[in-house]
Amino acid sequence: MTVAPPQARPADFDDQAPHDITMVLNQAVAGDVAARDKIYSLLYGELVRLARSHLAGSGAVSLNPSALVHEAYLRMLRRDATPMRDRRAFFAYASTVMRSVLVDHVRASSADKRGGQYTPVTLTTGVLNSVAAEEDFTRLNDALDALRGIDLRGARVVELRYFSGMTEEDIADELAVSVPTVKRDWRKARAFLFEQLR
Repeated sequence: MTVAPPQARPADFDDQAPHDITMVLNQAVAGDVAARDKIYSLLYGELVRLARSHLAGSGAVSLNPSALVHEAYLRMLRRDATPMRDRRAFFAYASTVMRSVLVDHVRASSADKRGGQYTPVTLTTGVLNSVAAEEDFTRLNDALDALRGIDLRGARVVELRYFSGMTEEDIADELAVSVPTVKRDWRKARAFLFEQLR
Protein backbone atom coordinates (compact mmCIF):
# COMPACT_ATOMS: atom_id res chain seq x y z
CA MET A 1 0.00 0.00 0.00
CA THR A 2 1.42 3.38 -1.01
CA VAL A 3 1.29 6.19 1.50
CA ALA A 4 0.10 9.38 -0.14
CA PRO A 5 1.16 12.76 1.17
CA PRO A 6 -1.61 14.77 2.79
CA GLN A 7 -3.45 17.30 0.67
CA ALA A 8 -1.06 20.21 0.40
CA ARG A 9 -2.23 23.64 1.41
CA PRO A 10 0.48 26.25 1.02
CA ALA A 11 0.45 28.14 4.29
CA ASP A 12 2.27 31.11 5.68
CA PHE A 13 4.11 29.75 8.67
CA ASP A 14 5.38 33.16 9.78
CA ASP A 15 2.48 33.15 12.31
CA GLN A 16 4.05 30.05 13.89
CA ALA A 17 6.75 30.53 16.49
CA PRO A 18 10.00 28.74 15.56
CA HIS A 19 9.73 26.73 18.79
CA ASP A 20 6.22 25.54 17.79
CA ILE A 21 7.45 24.42 14.35
CA THR A 22 10.37 22.54 15.90
CA MET A 23 8.00 20.85 18.35
CA VAL A 24 5.65 19.77 15.53
CA LEU A 25 8.65 18.63 13.43
CA ASN A 26 9.87 16.39 16.23
CA GLN A 27 6.39 14.97 16.81
CA ALA A 28 6.25 14.17 13.08
CA VAL A 29 9.70 12.54 13.14
CA ALA A 30 8.55 10.45 16.12
CA GLY A 31 5.68 9.07 14.01
CA ASP A 32 2.72 11.30 14.98
CA VAL A 33 0.54 11.18 11.82
CA ALA A 34 -1.38 14.37 12.68
CA ALA A 35 1.91 16.21 13.19
CA ARG A 36 3.20 14.90 9.84
CA ASP A 37 0.12 16.26 8.09
CA LYS A 38 0.41 19.59 9.92
CA ILE A 39 4.11 20.12 9.22
CA TYR A 40 3.61 19.21 5.56
CA SER A 41 0.83 21.80 5.30
CA LEU A 42 2.80 24.44 7.20
CA LEU A 43 5.99 24.06 5.18
CA TYR A 44 4.62 23.06 1.78
CA GLY A 45 5.17 26.47 0.16
CA GLU A 46 8.79 26.56 1.30
CA LEU A 47 9.33 22.97 0.13
CA VAL A 48 7.98 23.85 -3.33
CA ARG A 49 10.35 26.85 -3.54
CA LEU A 50 13.22 24.56 -2.56
CA ALA A 51 12.12 22.02 -5.17
CA ARG A 52 12.04 24.72 -7.87
CA SER A 53 15.63 25.69 -7.09
CA HIS A 54 16.71 22.03 -7.33
CA LEU A 55 14.91 21.54 -10.63
CA ALA A 56 16.37 24.68 -12.19
CA GLY A 57 19.67 23.07 -13.13
CA SER A 58 18.96 19.37 -12.93
CA GLY A 59 17.70 18.61 -16.42
CA ALA A 60 14.99 16.44 -14.82
CA VAL A 61 12.37 17.87 -17.14
CA SER A 62 9.65 15.31 -16.43
CA LEU A 63 9.42 16.25 -12.74
CA ASN A 64 7.58 19.31 -11.51
CA PRO A 65 8.12 20.92 -8.10
CA SER A 66 5.02 19.30 -6.58
CA ALA A 67 6.06 15.83 -7.74
CA LEU A 68 9.54 16.37 -6.31
CA VAL A 69 8.09 17.53 -2.97
CA HIS A 70 5.75 14.52 -2.81
CA GLU A 71 8.49 12.00 -3.60
CA ALA A 72 10.86 13.64 -1.12
CA TYR A 73 8.11 13.68 1.50
CA LEU A 74 7.58 9.93 1.10
CA ARG A 75 11.30 9.33 1.53
CA MET A 76 11.45 11.62 4.55
CA LEU A 77 8.70 9.56 6.22
CA ARG A 78 11.08 6.61 6.21
CA ARG A 79 13.70 8.63 8.13
CA ASP A 80 14.87 7.38 11.51
CA ALA A 81 13.44 9.10 14.58
CA THR A 82 16.43 11.36 15.31
CA PRO A 83 14.96 14.69 16.46
CA MET A 84 15.32 17.80 14.30
CA ARG A 85 17.03 20.76 15.93
CA ASP A 86 14.97 23.36 14.11
CA ARG A 87 13.30 24.40 10.88
CA ARG A 88 16.68 25.12 9.24
CA ALA A 89 17.88 21.57 9.96
CA PHE A 90 14.65 20.23 8.46
CA PHE A 91 15.16 22.18 5.22
CA ALA A 92 18.80 21.10 5.02
CA TYR A 93 17.63 17.50 5.32
CA ALA A 94 14.77 18.07 2.83
CA SER A 95 17.25 19.53 0.36
CA THR A 96 19.48 16.46 0.63
CA VAL A 97 16.50 14.16 0.08
CA MET A 98 15.34 16.18 -2.96
CA ARG A 99 18.82 15.96 -4.44
CA SER A 100 18.74 12.19 -3.93
CA VAL A 101 15.34 11.96 -5.66
CA LEU A 102 16.64 14.01 -8.59
CA VAL A 103 19.78 11.93 -8.95
CA ASP A 104 17.71 8.73 -9.04
CA HIS A 105 15.28 10.28 -11.52
CA VAL A 106 18.02 11.58 -13.83
CA ARG A 107 19.87 8.26 -13.79
CA ALA A 108 16.69 6.31 -14.53
CA SER A 109 15.83 8.73 -17.32
CA SER A 110 19.32 8.45 -18.80
CA ALA A 111 19.11 4.65 -18.72
CA ASP A 112 15.78 4.80 -20.54
CA LYS A 113 17.24 7.09 -23.20
CA ARG A 114 20.06 4.65 -23.79
CA GLY A 115 17.68 1.93 -24.83
CA GLY A 116 15.85 0.94 -21.64
CA GLN A 117 12.46 1.55 -23.25
CA TYR A 118 13.52 1.56 -26.94
CA THR A 119 11.76 4.86 -27.62
CA PRO A 120 12.75 6.54 -30.89
CA VAL A 121 13.90 10.13 -30.45
CA THR A 122 14.41 12.85 -33.03
CA LEU A 123 17.01 15.55 -32.60
CA THR A 124 14.48 18.30 -33.36
CA THR A 125 12.54 17.80 -30.12
CA GLY A 126 15.02 19.55 -27.84
CA VAL A 127 16.02 16.24 -26.27
CA LEU A 128 19.69 16.90 -26.98
CA ASN A 129 19.72 19.89 -24.59
CA SER A 130 18.01 17.94 -21.78
CA VAL A 131 20.47 15.05 -22.18
CA ALA A 132 23.38 17.50 -21.78
CA ALA A 133 21.73 19.03 -18.69
CA GLU A 134 21.14 15.56 -17.19
CA GLU A 135 24.74 14.55 -17.83
CA ASP A 136 25.94 17.80 -16.20
CA PHE A 137 23.74 17.16 -13.17
CA THR A 138 24.96 13.57 -12.89
CA ARG A 139 28.59 14.72 -13.22
CA LEU A 140 28.00 17.33 -10.50
CA ASN A 141 26.52 14.67 -8.24
CA ASP A 142 29.48 12.35 -8.87
CA ALA A 143 31.90 15.21 -8.15
CA LEU A 144 30.05 15.96 -4.89
CA ASP A 145 30.31 12.30 -3.92
CA ALA A 146 34.07 12.44 -4.57
CA LEU A 147 34.32 15.61 -2.47
CA ARG A 148 32.35 13.95 0.32
CA GLY A 149 34.95 11.18 0.35
CA ILE A 150 37.79 13.59 1.13
CA ASP A 151 36.05 16.58 2.77
CA LEU A 152 32.68 15.81 4.32
CA ARG A 153 32.15 19.30 5.74
CA GLY A 154 33.10 20.93 2.43
CA ALA A 155 30.54 18.78 0.62
CA ARG A 156 27.94 19.72 3.21
CA VAL A 157 28.72 23.42 2.70
CA VAL A 158 28.16 23.01 -1.05
CA GLU A 159 24.86 21.19 -0.51
CA LEU A 160 23.58 23.77 1.95
CA ARG A 161 24.67 26.75 -0.12
CA TYR A 162 24.05 25.54 -3.65
CA PHE A 163 21.04 23.29 -3.19
CA SER A 164 19.38 24.72 -0.07
CA GLY A 165 20.20 28.35 -0.79
CA MET A 166 21.37 29.00 2.77
CA THR A 167 23.45 32.04 3.65
CA GLU A 168 26.97 31.65 5.00
CA GLU A 169 25.69 32.65 8.44
CA ASP A 170 22.95 29.99 8.34
CA ILE A 171 25.45 27.36 7.22
CA ALA A 172 27.82 28.34 10.03
CA ASP A 173 24.97 27.92 12.54
CA GLU A 174 23.90 24.61 11.03
CA LEU A 175 27.43 23.16 11.05
CA ALA A 176 28.47 24.83 14.33
CA VAL A 177 31.50 26.52 12.77
CA SER A 178 32.50 30.13 12.14
CA VAL A 179 31.55 32.11 9.03
CA PRO A 180 35.23 32.38 7.96
CA THR A 181 35.43 28.58 8.15
CA VAL A 182 32.38 28.29 5.90
CA LYS A 183 33.95 30.73 3.42
CA ARG A 184 37.21 28.79 3.43
CA ASP A 185 35.39 25.45 2.97
CA TRP A 186 33.34 26.97 0.13
CA ARG A 187 36.48 28.17 -1.69
CA LYS A 188 38.22 24.79 -1.34
CA ALA A 189 35.11 22.86 -2.35
CA ARG A 190 34.52 25.06 -5.41
CA ALA A 191 38.13 24.59 -6.53
CA PHE A 192 37.83 20.82 -6.12
CA LEU A 193 34.51 20.66 -8.00
CA PHE A 194 35.84 22.88 -10.78
CA GLU A 195 38.78 20.54 -11.22
CA GLN A 196 36.50 17.47 -11.23
CA LEU A 197 34.10 18.97 -13.77
CA ARG A 198 36.76 20.19 -16.27
